[in-house]
Amino acid sequence: SFIARQPIYDRELKVHGYELLFRSSETNRADIVDGEDATSQLLVNALMEIGLAELVGSQPAFVNFTASYLLQGLPAPMAREQVVLEILEDVTPTEELLAALTKLKAEGYTLALDDFVYEEAKRPLVELADMVKLDVMGLSRPELESHVAQLKHFDVALLAEKVETQEEFEHCKTLGFDYYQGYFFCKPQIVKGARTPSNRMGILRLLSRLQDPQLEFGELGDLIAQDVSFSYRILRYINSAEFHRSRKIESIHHAATMLGLQRIRTWATILAMSKVDDKPYELILTALVRARMAESLSKEAKVLDQHAFTVGLFSALDALTDQTMDDLLKALPLSDEINQALQNHAGELGSLLGLVLAYERGDWGTVDRGHLDPDVVSKAYFDSLRWTRELNRSLLSA
Repeated sequence: SFIARQPIYDRELKVHGYELLFRSSETNRADIVDGEDATSQLLVNALMEIGLAELVGSQPAFVNFTASYLLQGLPAPMAREQVVLEILEDVTPTEELLAALTKLKAEGYTLALDDFVYEEAKRPLVELADMVKLDVMGLSRPELESHVAQLKHFDVALLAEKVETQEEFEHCKTLGFDYYQGYFFCKPQIVKGARTPSNRMGILRLLSRLQDPQLEFGELGDLIAQDVSFSYRILRYINSAEFHRSRKIESIHHAATMLGLQRIRTWATILAMSKVDDKPYELILTALVRARMAESLSKEAKVLDQHAFTVGLFSALDALTDQTMDDLLKALPLSDEINQALQNHAGELGSLLGLVLAYERGDWGTVDRGHLDPDVVSKAYFDSLRWTRELNRSLLSA
């Protein structure tokens, strides 16, 4: 089965939870209507088998359920304090369904109405719900504003979904939405004529030097030493239990000698990107998942694996710096293969990056058409989530 996750943010762009995007490897789009209940069952099985902690940590998991599946009742092991039940937009509020939802809410589940379009017949659903999700792409601005005005009379949180641009995000904030979902945080906010903030220029200069193939041990040590937190975090990580070293490493030069220049360079690059402080922290985590996943899949595909990590990591650099990818690549000394992969998803590395991004978005059709076994892609995604969580705990949170 394939499961990906999409973050849900609060007004301060802190992650509130994740919606789980799911599809069984046996269920394709052609039989989705007949297979909805089977898919719901498979999702529950997958959640119980994989574990919510692997997917969302301790944060809420938003999961779509059909009306008929909700009527059957959920299995006892479902984490009611963590799972948000998303009720699909085509649900009819029958007496039987409303009774079932009332019971689920009494048991401690949170209820959300997905892709909701208000009409008076659905008022009983709104009165039961804890959250209502409105599709920003599916509603015109006047329709969106009208829905918000109607729903303000109810005791529900409002979530704007399919928010694709920073402008849409700002508009939804003005309307009073509580939560936001979509890919706006993965896209740059480019304002013509605006100067790049000085801290980002410094980060770009550092990234440029770190990616220079002529960089030597001495200069790398000097670059890292300019920021005390860099040195501390890297040395703390290297001396952690993960490396099982009997002898303490006390300098970046010693670390580079023991572990290799490329490895230290990679960690320094990650830390440099994480210093952009006016972007959602989830963006650096997304970049890390992409990087690790691309690296893993490159080994399966037997392509230029030494560059795959960089391609995945830098795929979010435009959003981090609010510059176009074209302008960024002119400033960074990257190989033609990396440039083509980042600009046009061209070449073997570009194809890998496209596959990673398709899985991230839950574009299962593209995953199926890829040149790698979809189950291998799914495993790489889960392994990357796990690796990113551990790296974040050990290296970035110090």
